[in-house]
Formats: sequence, C-alpha cells, structure tokens
Amino acid sequence: MAQSEPVSDPAALAVWPGSAYPLGATYDGAGTNFSVFSEIADAVELCLIAKDGVETRVPIAEVDGFVWHCYLPTVGPGTHYGWRIHGPFEPENGHRCDPSKLLLDPYGKAFDGEFDGDPSLTTYGLDSLHHTMSTVVINPFFDWQSDRAPKRPYNETVIYEAHVKGLTATHPDIPEELRGTYAGLAHPVVIEHLKSLGITAIELMPVHQFLQDQMLIDQGLRNYWGYNTFGFLAPHNEYASARKPGATVSEFKAMVRAFHAEGIEVILDVVYNHTAEGNHNGPTLAFRGIDNAAYYRLVDGDLAMYMDYTGTGNSLNARHPHTLQLIMDSLRYWILEMHVDGFRFDLASTLARELHDVDRLSAFFDLVQQDPVVSQVKLIAEPWDVGEGGYQVGNFPGLWTEWNGKYRDTVRDFWRGEPATLGEFASRLTGSSDLYEATGRRPGASINFVIAHDGFTLRDLVSYNEKHNEANGEDNNDGESHNRSWNCGVEGPTDDPEILDLRGRQSRNILATLLLSQGTPMIAHGDEIGRTQQGNNNVYCQDSELSWMDWSLVETNADLLEFTRNVITLRRKHPVFRRRRFFEGKPIRSGDQTRDIAWLTPAGEEMTLEDWDSGFGKALAVYLNGEGIPEPNYRGERVVDDSFILCFNAHSDELQFEAPDSVYGSHWEVVLDTSLPTGLSDATLAADEAITVPARSLLVLRRTAP
Repeated sequence: MAQSEPVSDPAALAVWPGSAYPLGATYDGAGTNFSVFSEIADAVELCLIAKDGVETRVPIAEVDGFVWHCYLPTVGPGTHYGWRIHGPFEPENGHRCDPSKLLLDPYGKAFDGEFDGDPSLTTYGLDSLHHTMSTVVINPFFDWQSDRAPKRPYNETVIYEAHVKGLTATHPDIPEELRGTYAGLAHPVVIEHLKSLGITAIELMPVHQFLQDQMLIDQGLRNYWGYNTFGFLAPHNEYASARKPGATVSEFKAMVRAFHAEGIEVILDVVYNHTAEGNHNGPTLAFRGIDNAAYYRLVDGDLAMYMDYTGTGNSLNARHPHTLQLIMDSLRYWILEMHVDGFRFDLASTLARELHDVDRLSAFFDLVQQDPVVSQVKLIAEPWDVGEGGYQVGNFPGLWTEWNGKYRDTVRDFWRGEPATLGEFASRLTGSSDLYEATGRRPGASINFVIAHDGFTLRDLVSYNEKHNEANGEDNNDGESHNRSWNCGVEGPTDDPEILDLRGRQSRNILATLLLSQGTPMIAHGDEIGRTQQGNNNVYCQDSELSWMDWSLVETNADLLEFTRNVITLRRKHPVFRRRRFFEGKPIRSGDQTRDIAWLTPAGEEMTLEDWDSGFGKALAVYLNGEGIPEPNYRGERVVDDSFILCFNAHSDELQFEAPDSVYGSHWEVVLDTSLPTGLSDATLAADEAITVPARSLLVLRRTAP
C-alpha cells in the first residue's frame, strides 16, 4: 500500500506481530515493520494516512519492554503514517499523552507536509491530523557504487562550515531548480570551488528535519539556520530538489557519494540537546505526546515545566536509556546508512549533564567511547551551553575535538590590537596544549576558528564595531554584543581607500593565522570571498540574500580568494604547520641548541619573561623547525620539512624584524606577506639582516640554502 487510497475495510488489513527492533518503520522489500517506545502508554494506534487525508487506525497488540510493534506485509515505501498514544494527561506529573494528536515517529526517516500553526497543535483534545506533518516509509536501498570514506586525519583536515541553501541559492552556474538543495550542493561547480581552495571536509549546518517556527513565519521570517530539529534520522525535506519524501533520502546519499568521490568528507551539525516542541506552551508533535517524562528533562518539584539548558524551551533527557538509544541509533544511522564522516554537536555540554552539573564521564560519552561505529568518526563538540557551568572548553573526553572558543577570542583580540595577549596568543597558535594535552589529545583536538555561522562574517568583523540586527525584528537585542570586532575607523561600508586597505590586511591576517596555526582549521563559507551580512551577527531567521552566498564576489574579491588558496596550499605542502604532536621547545639533538620551536622578539632574540609580560604585546616572531618534527608519517618514515619564521605585527606602525643568528639559518625568503593582496612576495634576507613588517601584517619566512 503506497500512499494512495484509504483502507476501505480496516479489518481486512493484514497485521502481523512484527518485532520490537529496529524502532521506527523498516521496509524489508516485502512489507514494513513498525515500532515505537512508550513506557507511559495504555494503548497505541498506528495511523496510516491516505493521499486524501483519510486515516486508518491500526491498534497495536504487541508490546515488549515498552516497545509497541507490528508488521504490515502489504505496506511499503511512500506510505504516510503517524502514532496516536493513549495514556495519562497529567502535566503536574510530567505526563502529556493526548490521543487527539497525530504524532510523528521519533525514528522517522522522511517527513511530508507542514505544520500550519493551528491551535490543535498546542491544545489538549483538538485533533491535529490535518495540521501537522506525517512520517513516511522510505525505500532504504541505494546504489553506493564504489563509495569509500576519505578517513582523513585531523592534521590533514581543513573544514568548511556551510549552509545547504545559503551556499548554493544564488550560484549562476547551478540550474535554478537545484539551487538551495542537496543536489545543488553536490554540483560540480561547488565541488570544484572547494577543491580549488584545498577544503577536505564540508561541515553542514543542521540537515536533520526541523520546524519552521510559527512566531517567525508570522513576522515574514523563517528559521534559516535550522537549530530546531525533531527528526533525528531524516534529512530536511525542504533541501530536496525532488519534493518526494523518499527521494529526499536518495538525494542526500547521492550528495555524500559525490563529495567522497572527490576526497571531501561530510560532517553534520547535529542538535541532540533539545527538540522543536519548545516549552510547556509549545506544540505536541512527537516526543511530548509519546512519553514526555522519558524524552525531556523536567524541573524537580514542578514536573509541568522543562529544564532549559539551551535557551530553546526544553532539554533532551540524555539520562534516560531510550533517549540515549535514540541519539546513538541516529548517529549510527547517519554513519552506516547515509555514509557521513562525523558530527559537530551543538551545545554539547547539555548532553553531558547527568544531574545539573556537566559531567565529562556522563553516560552519553561512555556509550560513544565504547561504540565501534560512532567512536571511529570525527566527533566535534561545541563545548558550552547556556546553563550554569556550561562553558567546558578543554574538558571533553579523549575521543573528542572541540570548537576552541578561546582560540577565536584570542586571535580576534590580538589582531585588533588588544595589549598583553602574547602568551595566550602563542598558546593558541601552537595547538592549545594547555587545554588538550592533559586528556591525551593532540593538536588536532583544537578546532580552530575565528568565524562561524553564529556571529559576524570575516568581512563584517573588520567592518563593524557593533551588531546591526534590526532586520530580525527584535530591536537589535538579539545576538552577541561583545564581538571583539574592529571597524578599522568607520562603521560599515566606506569608500576610504586607506580603511579598505586596512580591512583587507586584517582579513588576510586572520585567515593566515588560522590556517598556519597548529590544530584543525575551520573557515566559514564565503569568508574566502569577503561575504557580508551588513553587520547582522545573528542571521538565524534571515532566509534571504542577506545570509546567502553572493557568488559575484568571486570576481570582485578575486585577490582574497587567491590569497586563501595560497595559504591553504602552504599548509598542505608543509607538515611543520600541521604537526600531529605538540611542540616541546627542547633541542632536537643532544648538544644542539636548535629547538623544534623558538619564540623571538622583533630583534631576533629569544623571548624572555619580561618580553612575554610586556605591556606593548603587539609583536613577536616564532621559529618552526622543519627538522624537529618527532612523529613519523603513516608509513613510519621520518618527516623532514623546511623551517619557517612567522613575524606578527599587530601594531599600528611598521616594525623592523631581524632574522635570528645563523644557528637558525643564514638565508630566508618571504613566502607570505599579508600586506599584499594575494600574499605572494619574492623578498629575501640573510641572517642578522632586518626586514620591514608593515603595520598590522604577518610575514612568513622560509629558510633557504645560501
């Protein structure tokens, strides 16, 4: 039975017992097994929805371990369905069952329809059948051909954070019907852009099925970012070019296959910390009506209310075994069935909350540690939430990497000229060993970023002192107010050539610092071509040209694009910029005074404690010894590279930097100069000679033979 005609005689519908596992709807080529967990239910009905909206209810007689299940031998892909749960409606006791609600399957792999904001979604006793989405049975079979996961190590990874629609919505070479879709993202022109940059992994903002907030719709806005998910096993249907629910899954798989064919990994930004059902006044879509107390963290002493560590109204109850199972089953599904290569966990500290405190050894992390599938992909934490004690940078377990918020803040402060940040800057530049080494992690555990989706773009970071979020309709009260940004002298757009030149240098300084730091770099889509959001640092609700990629900037800012390519190429060619282990600062051979790393003053002398504590704190150099790399390559061979000196000048005036004495090398060439539009230079100098480093710029020197 595909979704076409209603069942004229429900009694004649063949219903077999089926099995409790796997949860959700599973088509096996002949029929479909249905199962759903609810510990609180008194009775459960499976509802089959025909094309004309007529509903056939199938009472579920089989229940094992609170999992209700049946097998329908005549039901296959394309069938629309939902659940009705009979049980107590006692909010004061944490229970919110309401059989008048057609509920989505928490394990649904595709969804169809839309929520129309009808009162039935939030009011007890009103039937929501024609006002909510339905879950759709999918065909799981797909020809993956010769697909293989790239499995690129962190020290060879360059991440590109992107939005499925935002990246492709205006690209002139993508067919209009494919713009903003998974197929558009996999179009050869997009993949070629990423490959030409040197990108090795694309990190997609939420693609799990999410809800369009009625409040935003009423204001003529939309939930653009998608951090309002409810379908943890389903790709968001609005990003499919073929608006057929089953085709959404196949299109997503084809996108992953296309990226893998070019050696690019696919990482998903996942939101397991809350759902789209919101607080106690929110809609009943799935979890709330199936087993509210199992799926959500409720307030002790007031079970009608929800704990909110996320600022979205609720927090998923990662302490409950079935909620944990849902998260783990979702992760395994995206790895095994959808072939993705890793995950970035939104507000990951929420998942670690066993009681109220963040616990690094919580049940969720224990499960990930021992899981033979999930433990083998890239696991990236956003190591904070909005609850007390939620800022946990550096405190995640050994398998995990983390968005390094301290790296972002330090690099922003250094280049805008904040004083006395040299020690912190040096630590962030070399992989943040103070944060990660104690847990046995390597520099790759630091996901270095200066720009992400949440906040200013790179161009706006150097163009605005203040946020300009008026378009969001919240009187500019939303979004972060402390951005560590600097407009270089004028707020917003300007024709002043000196300010434009300074902004260009600052953009290049930040990109070069990011891409030449130890750790795993992440750049945000469009920063390589100077994308702007006109000072809006919170475009979560702006599904428009304000937030989309402006591809005309490829020509307008061609130099910045070429600069970014040049720096990524420099990183890729030279392992000294992407070491697998932390620097030790010791001589590399007995009796040899040449260290694997040395910090130098502009005069070419080694930094002293007084230099580190200097109130000036706006200039230093670092020597990276290409012969001091201790770790072998994957074949066990010794890694030897060129040696480099990086000269940082965040001062408002040019400074003279002297090459250190000949123990470090006698001749040097400039391989990168951020004062130049593409960064390329042919300048040279010898030991004890001086070179001028322009105001607010970075020079990279490579040791050469005499």
